[in-house]
Amino acid sequence: MAFEDYYKTLGIKKDASPQDIKNAFRKLARKYHPDLNPDDKQANMKFQQINLANEVLGDPDKKRKYDKYGEGWEHGEEREKAQQQYSRQSYGGGQSYSSNFGGMDEDFLSQMFGGAAGRGGKVKYKGQDLSSELHVSLAEAFTTHQQTININGKAVRITIPAGIENGHKIKLKGYGGEGANGGPAGDLFITFVMADDPHYKRMGSDLYVTAEVDLYTAVLGGEITVDTLGGKIKLKVKPETQNGAKVRLKEKGYPVHKSEGNFGDLFVTYNIKIPVNLTDKEKELFTELAQLR
Repeated sequence: MAFEDYYKTLGIKKDASPQDIKNAFRKLARKYHPDLNPDDKQANMKFQQINLANEVLGDPDKKRKYDKYGEGWEHGEEREKAQQQYSRQSYGGGQSYSSNFGGMDEDFLSQMFGGAAGRGGKVKYKGQDLSSELHVSLAEAFTTHQQTININGKAVRITIPAGIENGHKIKLKGYGGEGANGGPAGDLFITFVMADDPHYKRMGSDLYVTAEVDLYTAVLGGEITVDTLGGKIKLKVKPETQNGAKVRLKEKGYPVHKSEGNFGDLFVTYNIKIPVNLTDKEKELFTELAQLR
């Protein structure tokens, strides 16, 4: 695998500030995001690259290791410690020798890295863990469902559980970066992103919505149709209902994560709609009603 210059990937200099790194990532992420380029494999691959670059350069500790060790930065400290220990065992310590591993025998490497040394003394390293985002709407997260996503050109089907929260993460084992020297691939961590819903306000598993009621139904009583995430329902309106009145619909809210069959409540706030463009006859009737009151 060719060494990738993460600074070049983000189009920034090595002395870039944390804010510069963040700004560069956001600009490129908006340009190459899979949602905006659903059928563009190159854009998808570019998005994975900038995501990885941001994950490394946006983390102070990872950035320090990357700047110090360059290629192989993930295991640079382990290699350095292994070389130092080898030097002490071979020469009694107190001297500095090259960090080249060519002089180490396979048994020593196996001992140092838990049997990870392969043929020829090469150490098998797990690939880089990657992270990505998946945008899910409130309606989509209402039921457990499967969705196909594109990972490095491969179509992967994942299960999205009902009731997930914004920021919830799942791990796809073996879908991260390629391992070195025959080592296993890293993992892919997907973070779910849920934007605010334009219709419902959510607090935990409870949902809040506003429903319009015409003046006549509010005064005399009747029925209205209310949208829920599970479908439309008929709701009875009591006579003389006041503007701003609230009703609670039990278990018509958002599903409770990892608790199948359990739901929050739906709170409906009535918004009384005052009629406009009244006819002369209607005005006359309202005047008569006002006089009666």
